[in-house]
Amino acid sequence: MGFFTSLAGIAAPLFLIASPILSYADQAISMHRAKSSAGFSLDIPLIMLVASMFRIFYYPGAKYDIALLIQSFCNVFMQLILLKIALDHRPAPSSRGGDASIPFAGSQDGISGFQRPYNFWKWRSSKPYWQFLIGLFITLAALELLIAPFDSIYPTYSVLTGYIGLSVEATLPLPQLYANAQSKSCKGFRFSVLASWIVGDSMKMFWFFTATTEIPLAFKLCGVFQAICDALIGVQYFVYGNQKLSVKPQEDWELAGKSSSSNGWQTPVGRRTPVADKSYY
Repeated sequence: MGFFTSLAGIAAPLFLIASPILSYADQAISMHRAKSSAGFSLDIPLIMLVASMFRIFYYPGAKYDIALLIQSFCNVFMQLILLKIALDHRPAPSSRGGDASIPFAGSQDGISGFQRPYNFWKWRSSKPYWQFLIGLFITLAALELLIAPFDSIYPTYSVLTGYIGLSVEATLPLPQLYANAQSKSCKGFRFSVLASWIVGDSMKMFWFFTATTEIPLAFKLCGVFQAICDALIGVQYFVYGNQKLSVKPQEDWELAGKSSSSNGWQTPVGRRTPVADKSYY
């Protein structure tokens, strides 16, 4: 047991640091080559970027294992690239499979009738995405500088920041689960991503519960939840495979026959268009 613990203590941190790039690079290359992000949920970069920013600002108060901090920075770097590619190659809403690139596509017509306030993270233009991320970073940095000097409240604030970030990251598989269930297909979702999730979960769980370095409870709780969700996605992949997407067109997107750089859509209507990863805490 001691040998495997020592091995995990060396291999797991290295894998976790590299996982954002190993997991997402294949997805990014696939979308770039296909010139389409159909089948990829834009909620994936949203969740990972928000979670990683909160994790970075959690570190000063928690002083958790440095490998997890480095991983957070790698995550931000990779997710920004992934978001840029996904936005550049969003399929036109009227194209076949185009709705699959819209987070929770069809939800307004579907089971819950859910509609996001101000169309959050479903904007047609790319600019609001970057404005939101910059605003979030500035807000977290300002709060850190303002609250850090107050020893009476800073520990509580730091723990809250950590739980928020890790809880957000634990929801990462949910958009993918939802999109797969809605479309009855895993088309556009790379098997390499799924494999890296499951392998990473196994290694991560073993390391978290045997590590001699500081691993806060929040990492462990959220890690277990995420591992369960990843296993469910594995079941979906086995059941659905890469069948043709079957999402109904949304009525509120009426841009058929148009392709305009001003509305954020750059993929011409009629082009054949083919949700993906996380990092391991």
